[in-house]
Amino acid sequence: MRKLLNTIYITNEFAYLTLEGENLVCKIEDADKIRIPFDNIENIVCFNYNGCSPALMGKCVSKSIPINFISPQGKFLAKVCGETKGNVFLRVSQIDVFRAKSIVLTQNTMAAKFSNTRQLIRRSLHDNPKLREDEEIQSVLETLRDGIDKVYLADSVEEIIGIEGNCAKNYFSIFDKLITNDKVPFTFTLRSKRPPLDPVNAVLSFVYTLATSEFASALETVGLDSYIGFCHALRSGRSSLACDLVEEVRCIVERFVLTLLNLRILSEKDFETQISGAVWLTDDGRKKVISHWQEKKRTDMLHPYLKQKIPLGLLAYVQSNLFAKYIRGDIDEYPCFLLR
Repeated sequence: MRKLLNTIYITNEFAYLTLEGENLVCKIEDADKIRIPFDNIENIVCFNYNGCSPALMGKCVSKSIPINFISPQGKFLAKVCGETKGNVFLRVSQIDVFRAKSIVLTQNTMAAKFSNTRQLIRRSLHDNPKLREDEEIQSVLETLRDGIDKVYLADSVEEIIGIEGNCAKNYFSIFDKLITNDKVPFTFTLRSKRPPLDPVNAVLSFVYTLATSEFASALETVGLDSYIGFCHALRSGRSSLACDLVEEVRCIVERFVLTLLNLRILSEKDFETQISGAVWLTDDGRKKVISHWQEKKRTDMLHPYLKQKIPLGLLAYVQSNLFAKYIRGDIDEYPCFLLR
């Protein structure tokens, strides 16, 4: 089992990363703020504008430590990574399998997503009995259940994406009801992505970005090309396969965001509104979210396929490894992640 090391998040916009010996050093205004040995690092996520020294990037490449550059608002910008592990034959097999099995893979992925979303809603109903008789919530549960049946009747990836869009629209129409703490100062009307137009959307987009970055790193680790997906359209600079696999675990992100809101871990001062109407997390807000996300990743979970307990932070690596086994033909079907 892979050792769970540390993902380093640089949240200060004016930080600069450099190399000193075998250590990563974070500087702010030429003063050393933190020094971390490379043996304790598995991934670096930068939300800073100043970037990194070439020497540091070279060291990370030699140690296969990816550096992800993300804007302070949470938009993925670029990624620096070393030589891809694995071999060219695995990449060729990946393309061949996607050409032959894209519909089946998309059907299974979206069915898993709908099932996991139903489990998330049911968990909220279990914790909040007053929601159990809500007709809108029950209607969404029915829509998601019907969506599982419909994707297996679809004839194309485009048709499946249309079904997913309808289910997502219905799901987010009741998302505000899952924010059950009456003292939460935020409301949620609809999902807005580019840019997020309210605090709830801002947190969702931010944590989705973190999760996608983790899957992209995990896919590179097992030798798969994270930019070649089976569901999301190919686009320069987008980790399409990471976006595909994240669909299965969006429920974890959404449950995490609901917990942050219902426990009032985030407040109005953790967000800032731009003139354009976009709403972003502040530096302190990002630190809060990242701190709790790292804590969440250290919790144990029972993997539904392996039947073993793993830290949640290893889920991306486990699913990526299972996907690589499927591409190589070691297993007949890729086991999507399913909440129990």
